[in-house]
Amino acid sequence: MKQKREKINKYIIVSIISVCLGIFAWWLVTDGLEIFRSNVLPSPTKVLRTFGKKWVETKPDGATLLQHLGASLQVALGGYFIGALIGIPLGIFMAWNDKIDMLVRPVFDLVRTVPGIAWTSVMVTLVGIGFMSKALVIFISAMVAMVINSYSGIKQTKTVHLWVGQTFGASNWELLTKIAIPSALPMIFTGLDVALGASWTTLVAAELLASTRGLGFMIQQARGISRLDIVIVGMIVIAITGSILSAIIRKIGEHVVKGARLQ
Repeated sequence: MKQKREKINKYIIVSIISVCLGIFAWWLVTDGLEIFRSNVLPSPTKVLRTFGKKWVETKPDGATLLQHLGASLQVALGGYFIGALIGIPLGIFMAWNDKIDMLVRPVFDLVRTVPGIAWTSVMVTLVGIGFMSKALVIFISAMVAMVINSYSGIKQTKTVHLWVGQTFGASNWELLTKIAIPSALPMIFTGLDVALGASWTTLVAAELLASTRGLGFMIQQARGISRLDIVIVGMIVIAITGSILSAIIRKIGEHVVKGARLQ
């Protein structure tokens, strides 16, 4: 336990140092040595000022940074949770039941090879620009990752564990719920983490094409008027928010997996 804590602390320290070095190098080539002009690459100080202003100003895209972030989170988490509700059970039952696998796999194999962003135009045509079109695109991206990892987790269940359960008279449902699913939890939560990253990335890309509010929309509008400082602010917020959400999923996964092992 002590070694694990020391390893985590070391990782945090190294991460902070690397980020600081990156910011210093950025400052050096802008404000420091003036290798790049501010209209080509904004300095960290300018981006920081823009970050502060964008919390209260709606210019030039009609909303504050918090409003854009809230719009993006609403759509991303909505599509993500629907993808989890459908993708995880679907992956589990595809792996557990050969008939379901044979029925669903041909369609799923076709869907999973198409990038999530490619569905944007289709969804916009079907339901128009708005919450639903982006949520459906995110749902597809999230569901694919969750199905694949849930499927793999169930398939990796050790046969000897299933044999032991059968020896003690466990039913097929008990084998699934008490042996296979607990064994697959690490893979399932990995799928949740991967799907979250896919959802967040797909959302921003979808907002670049079909949105009236959100971080992707903010970036697109800023790019059109050559406000690279706002573009960088959007990128930083996307990165930080994605990291926080991913850390939350991993933390929940650690507690759930540990609890399942103790039972």
